[in-house]
Amino acid sequence: MKNTILLILSIFLLASCESLVDDLNQDPNNPTSTSYQYILTGAEVGNIVLQTGEVARKAAIFGGQYTGIDRQHLGFSEYAVTTSDFNSEWNNVYVDVVVNARAAEEAAREEGIGAATIGITQVIRAHALGTAASLWGDIPFDESGFPDIEAPSFEEQESAYSKLQDLLDLAIDNLSDGTGRPTSGAEIYLDGDPVAWTEVAYTLKARYYMHTREYDKAYEAAQNGISTPTNSLLAPHGNAQENANLNYSFFAVEVRQSDVITSDFMASLIAPDAAVSPDIANYRGNDKTDETGRYNYLFTLNSFGIQPNTSSGAYAGQDASAPLVTYAENTLILAESGFRTAGFDTGLNHLNEHRVYLASGGYMSNADPADLQYDAYDASDFDSGGLENADGISSDDALLREILEERYITLFGQVEVFNDTRRTEDEASVRVPITPNTGTQLPQRFLYPNSEIDRNPNVPKPVPGFFEATPVNQ
Repeated sequence: MKNTILLILSIFLLASCESLVDDLNQDPNNPTSTSYQYILTGAEVGNIVLQTGEVARKAAIFGGQYTGIDRQHLGFSEYAVTTSDFNSEWNNVYVDVVVNARAAEEAAREEGIGAATIGITQVIRAHALGTAASLWGDIPFDESGFPDIEAPSFEEQESAYSKLQDLLDLAIDNLSDGTGRPTSGAEIYLDGDPVAWTEVAYTLKARYYMHTREYDKAYEAAQNGISTPTNSLLAPHGNAQENANLNYSFFAVEVRQSDVITSDFMASLIAPDAAVSPDIANYRGNDKTDETGRYNYLFTLNSFGIQPNTSSGAYAGQDASAPLVTYAENTLILAESGFRTAGFDTGLNHLNEHRVYLASGGYMSNADPADLQYDAYDASDFDSGGLENADGISSDDALLREILEERYITLFGQVEVFNDTRRTEDEASVRVPITPNTGTQLPQRFLYPNSEIDRNPNVPKPVPGFFEATPVNQ
């Protein structure tokens, strides 16, 4: 792995987030020569780039939410991908986040900082490695993040998920100690709150159990997960070009704005007006649901097509916080895993909890209350011929279909959408019905980058192809 030189400053330039921190003057070849707090901030900014930048955009294209219409992104939509297309994404994981998270942990230990800070660095590392495992399958794990190991060994995907759970358990133990909260301002997500970070760790545990279809464990973990929107893990942004939301930078500032639009399928699910909807027959609104507020929060129609809304207060507004691990995701994990393990009533109750949240405005900061309607569903709504079962499938399938569709929309633009589409692909009656953009196969993974293939003899052989399912999805 080409990570022999730690370039903490590079992630700030890449993310255009330099102003989040000041006085980063450490030697980039000796990261622990400066205080842990600066390296911690660097790891968190790197994680913003990883979770909300090009990785998320590619995942959304492969998951049917975006359509590339020009240049490289047109190729991504046509599944014309090569190993070189994923060099920067691999670097995002292993240099921008994992190396920095390990360095922050080591520096904190050397400075005698208490356990809470250590736990935070471990959650950040688990977040990055979990994203990598979901996208690539087998990944470097135990030997990742050490600059002197140029060719780390790879862990099988199932092993990586098991070790992620162990790492998060270790982080939770450290966070429970409660001592050694980071210096104020150094931890830019939750200001070092160990209670909030513990809930984030549990939601990540639930997320990864969902990936491996261990739904009983996912439900158990999510019950200790993010319990209030204020404890959500969000990427902070500001009103300057240097610290703007990355979707804003792409869709409102960069010359590549014309490269990507929202897919017709995604837009049609929540576009309430036939004048703007690509297919009004797909609209999911009904007597209990009005998606006008959510559509206006997420999207706008411009000369390129339907794109993320970059106006103030909207999804891709300049200073809009970006979702990383959220209360909404945790509630929907409870809904799906609760349904799969405890039954219909449990799933419906958690879905209705999520709808109460949406009805209050939820994450839609610019929504007009008059445009929000998410009344509670009754069991009868899922009976054959009911409000949410016009095609007469079983009531259980109708409820699960609604939960999965709600996840698809709530998690718009996040990596989890691509994870969901692959995880549920064989559940024909309930899965979100995205179709291949070309050919007959949906994408199954990110390709190992040629930067790693060329330098690390431990890359899996033969190198798996774009349409080859990762082990947990086989």
